[in-house]
Amino acid sequence: MTEPRRAVALEPGRLTWLEMLAAIFSGRMLVSFLMGFASGLPLLLIGSVLQAWLKDGGVDLQSIGLFALVGLPYTLKFLWSPLFDRYALPLLGRRRGWLLAIQIALAAALFGLSFAHPTPHHLLPISMAALLVSFFSASQDIVIDAYRRETLAEAELGLGSALYVNGYRVGLLLAGAGGLILADVTSFQTMYRFMAGFMFAAMLVTVLAPEPPLPEGRPRTLKDAVFLPFRDYFTRDGAWLALAFILLYKLGDTMASAMTTPFYLDLGYSKTEIGAVVKLFGFWATILGGTLGGIWMLRIGMNRALWLFGLGQMLSTLGFAVLAGLPPSTAALAAVVALENFTAGLGTAAFVGFMAALTDKRFTATQYALLSSLMGVPRVLAAAPTGWLAAGLGWAGFFVFCALIAIPGLVLLKWISRLEKP
Repeated sequence: MTEPRRAVALEPGRLTWLEMLAAIFSGRMLVSFLMGFASGLPLLLIGSVLQAWLKDGGVDLQSIGLFALVGLPYTLKFLWSPLFDRYALPLLGRRRGWLLAIQIALAAALFGLSFAHPTPHHLLPISMAALLVSFFSASQDIVIDAYRRETLAEAELGLGSALYVNGYRVGLLLAGAGGLILADVTSFQTMYRFMAGFMFAAMLVTVLAPEPPLPEGRPRTLKDAVFLPFRDYFTRDGAWLALAFILLYKLGDTMASAMTTPFYLDLGYSKTEIGAVVKLFGFWATILGGTLGGIWMLRIGMNRALWLFGLGQMLSTLGFAVLAGLPPSTAALAAVVALENFTAGLGTAAFVGFMAALTDKRFTATQYALLSSLMGVPRVLAAAPTGWLAAGLGWAGFFVFCALIAIPGLVLLKWISRLEKP
């Protein structure tokens, strides 16, 4: 009787110091970072930046709130992801061909959005334009995730994923903070056209990047592209445990993050202090944590990284409980924010690398789209009861609870590790 297939190999092999340096400074890592930037850029342009434009145009708050629905393609992207596994365009190959076509459409959609008039009487055109941006942006994410998985070696998935996430955050920063500043200096129309230009620059990366080889056994029909990824995954030993782990690993960290701004305000910190400390220390600590986490994973392997970084996330959440008992102190706030964001960066590097390792290269687009959609479930559902929990438990009790809720994920990791042992 054949041995069941494993859900994922948590120990793909650790690298020597020379192999680590070669991986860190390889072109593959630069491409991961730049493609992450391209993925992150459009998100806030149909989020907080678009909300600011609508507010400037006199649109009421109820209508602005409904514009959150244009983000649905990010949640539903698994529905059309099999197309990218099944079909290849005539130029540049299965991955880069689709990516270039999508980026052209995305740049055109952003440029088209710049001609909209966000007034109470012209909401349909701007909502349709924003929905197109969302659809092409989600499609770009599908192909970029698949490309990263297929071009990186197993041991490089952690670092490549970390650099992708860091690039994504830089894209968010440029579109969010940079977009609002540029719109204030010029206009929203000019800003959106400027951002469309960045997408054309991203196409250069797509054209110059190498195309991953076509895997043997890839789907030959659309039916196979839809059903084989599910059959492949759920016939593996430990498949359901791995899905439960995805739901639980960052649950406590996610719940704590959902209530940090009200927490800071309740403690007496000003909006200026929160903005300066959280954005300055938080952003750079996250970038540093993600980068170092990816590098460490080259040396210690994915299994040990998931353990250590998961414990770090849990312990750093307790820092908020300590902060709740202290008088307002900018230094204390900066220390807690920096530690929490640093460990969150570490955990994200291992977590995203783990999800990439779960996928089969024959069906990368479909399987990763499904897993990344699943990853977003705790972010939405777990945030809902956090206000009630904070009110009932008090701030210190709430953050202790968030730290303890991380334990089930670590327990699941123990079982997954056992499945991986020969």
